[in-house]
Amino acid sequence: MNFEEAHQAFVRYHLQKRTGERRGRLERGHQDAEKLFCRNVWWPLQGNFDELHPEFEVLDWRGRSYFCDFAWLTPAARIVIEIKGFGPHVRDMDREKYCRELNRETFLAALGFQVVSFAYDDVAHRPELCVMLLRMVLSRYQPKGSPDGLKPLAEKEIVRLAYRLARPIRPIDVETYLDMNHRTAVRTLQELCEKGWLTGTAGATGKHIVKYELGRIEPSLLW
Repeated sequence: MNFEEAHQAFVRYHLQKRTGERRGRLERGHQDAEKLFCRNVWWPLQGNFDELHPEFEVLDWRGRSYFCDFAWLTPAARIVIEIKGFGPHVRDMDREKYCRELNRETFLAALGFQVVSFAYDDVAHRPELCVMLLRMVLSRYQPKGSPDGLKPLAEKEIVRLAYRLARPIRPIDVETYLDMNHRTAVRTLQELCEKGWLTGTAGATGKHIVKYELGRIEPSLLW
C-alpha cells in the first residue's frame, strides 16, 4: 500500500469512528499542513498510521474542547504532535493567545501527554530534520534494536558523545570521556569510520586524521 492509499484509509477509518463535532473537526482540520506531516515525516519514519489519531480531542483546564493535530497513543506513550505555522502561531498571536497556548501545553503535560511541536516550514522544507527528531522521541517508547554493527559499549558511547557535542569529535574527547588510551581511541574511531558512522577529516598537513564527523543519522538506535 502506498502513501496515498494508506492515508485515505487512515482518515476514512477515523471518520467512521466519529460523530458530531469530532467528525466535523476532522473533516475541516485535517488539511494541507497535517497531510504534509503525514507524507513527509510520519510515513517515512513509521510506514503506517498505527496508533496515530488525527484531530484528537482533549479538554483543557476550563473544560473546553481542544483538538490537537495528532496524538500517538500506545500503552507506553501519550504524545501530542502539533504542526505550527509562523503566521497563526507567531505573527498573528496576541498576548492572550500566547498565554493560553503555553497554559494548554502545561496542562497537557500534567495530564501525562508529551507535547512535540514542529514548524510548518521544517515539515515542508526540512522534513529529514523532523524525522530525526521525532525518531528520537518515539524510540524512547519502542522496542530497542541493537545499533547495526556497533559494539555494545565503547562504539555506542562514542557515537552518543558525538551527537551530544554537536561538533566534530577528536581522539582527546574519547580519551577523556571513556578514560581510554590514545591508541585505542584512534583505532575505535577508525573502525566507526569503516562502518559508516563517522567520517574522518585530515589536519592542515593532510597526513593524519585529526577529527571525525557523524556520517549517518540514526539516533533512535542509540537511546
